[in-house]
Amino acid sequence: MEVLGIDIGSYGIKGAIVDTEKGVIVSKKKTTDKIEDTRPHKLISKLHKVVKKFEWDGPIGCAFPAAVSNGVVLSCTRMDEGWVDADADHLFSEITGCDVRVINDTDATGLAEMTFGVGKGQKGTVIVLSVGTGIGSSLFVDGILVPNTELGMMEIKGISVEERASNKVRKEEGIRKKTWAKRLQLVLEHYEELFHPNLFILGGQLSKKADKTFPFIKIKTKFRGASFLNDASIVGAAYYAASVQVRDEEFFSPEN
Repeated sequence: MEVLGIDIGSYGIKGAIVDTEKGVIVSKKKTTDKIEDTRPHKLISKLHKVVKKFEWDGPIGCAFPAAVSNGVVLSCTRMDEGWVDADADHLFSEITGCDVRVINDTDATGLAEMTFGVGKGQKGTVIVLSVGTGIGSSLFVDGILVPNTELGMMEIKGISVEERASNKVRKEEGIRKKTWAKRLQLVLEHYEELFHPNLFILGGQLSKKADKTFPFIKIKTKFRGASFLNDASIVGAAYYAASVQVRDEEFFSPEN
């Protein structure tokens, strides 16, 4: 199945058509400029412009930078507060005329990595971290997603994980890669104590700098760089939308 995957981030909105059986992007990516205003009506308009560039009328999966349940936005730390309790599935579907399914952005990243990437077939507890402007997380137990974890908001010694170790903080403070790695190590050790994971998958901007940071991270749990880099949310969101569509078709089939 081909699905249009959309990723909404601070950099803008980007999208591509995804083959959801193979987990590969089969079109050129199209993007908007940086998002300056995240109020619902502004963001909806930008998303509509991206969809129009594809002349698309099929299913759409959308990775959204907030906690989402059944298409409804639960909370917002990175978006305008007007999104709280908004039915993003309905709003995006209405403006595009397509069936849109919305999922938390790092949950989408995790789905891509666990279905097609470095986490495929991994049992036990897996924590996926997307380290960029903020730090997003997704948590899997035996391949099943535990949705809407916000591990980047956790505090260690009174400082949130994001404030301590995001790529944004690294740039603002001019931190060297080795020092950044040690901050990330502190974070991973904290998660080890709480969750006892079998694997960490580290993505976002961090995965682009793996050769300069990973050698300095010394923890008990094995960790791997994300295989999809910045395309993970697009692929994962498209896969999520395809999975929901298949589930709905099975549920409403005459045989059931």
